[in-house]
Amino acid sequence: MNAVQFRLRILLAALAAVMALGTAGFMLIEGMSAQDAFYFSIVTISTVGYGDVHPVSPPGKALAVVLIITGVGTFLGLIANATELMLNRRETRIRLEKLNVVIGLFFSEAGTSLLSYFSRCDSRIEDIRNDLIVGNQWSDREFAAVGNRLRQYEHVVDVRRADLQALRVFLEKKSGLLLRIMENPNLLEHEQFTDLLMAVFHVREELEARSDLSCLPSSDLDHLSGDLQRAYTLLLHQWLSYMKHLKKNYPFLFSLAVRTNPFDRDASAVVA
Repeated sequence: MNAVQFRLRILLAALAAVMALGTAGFMLIEGMSAQDAFYFSIVTISTVGYGDVHPVSPPGKALAVVLIITGVGTFLGLIANATELMLNRRETRIRLEKLNVVIGLFFSEAGTSLLSYFSRCDSRIEDIRNDLIVGNQWSDREFAAVGNRLRQYEHVVDVRRADLQALRVFLEKKSGLLLRIMENPNLLEHEQFTDLLMAVFHVREELEARSDLSCLPSSDLDHLSGDLQRAYTLLLHQWLSYMKHLKKNYPFLFSLAVRTNPFDRDASAVVA
């Protein structure tokens, strides 16, 4: 809960207390029914004015003054905070939309290709490959089910199954793009995607730090396997979320993503 939401709840509670006090007070002092007393309190706090009824006794007038002083300020504060909350939510939605564009650029330019590189290192990929063949008719329930299976899936990544030199060349080629994405301030809204980029950057740095990738000792290959597994795990989850986002918001982009699915052996951009 942020500060605006907290203030809004406090003001709502305060307004409810003032309304309850005003309703009970007018019932006791002015002898009104509960319905009339509630209406009278609303009219007083909203500063609409008394066009039909008004307090007739000195205590009733004193209560009306108290309601005006306490209730009007609370009511205006509530309106101001509710407006601020709506504006904040709108700004957050706009930032998330911009972030989704950045994530789309990442997968279009690098992410999908990285999935192909990393999945070749996954000795258990056949256990989950069919689950990752996203269909055009998938619902939120199916995306959620696959997400749960991914969380339970134990990756077994071995860099000995991959072309590390080709991966290094690819990451070097995309380093400028990845750096520009990292500089995007909207990443603050998406911690998991930031973690993914950091993991990919780390893989790139590890590969660049080695002059010869063809004769690494077994211990070093195991170390690199752990680095790739970290990036691969984060990438899989982000890719599934990205596919769900495309399905919901950009059907034409989702169609292409389905046809070029890196886990589909028969994938082809050509519409058959």
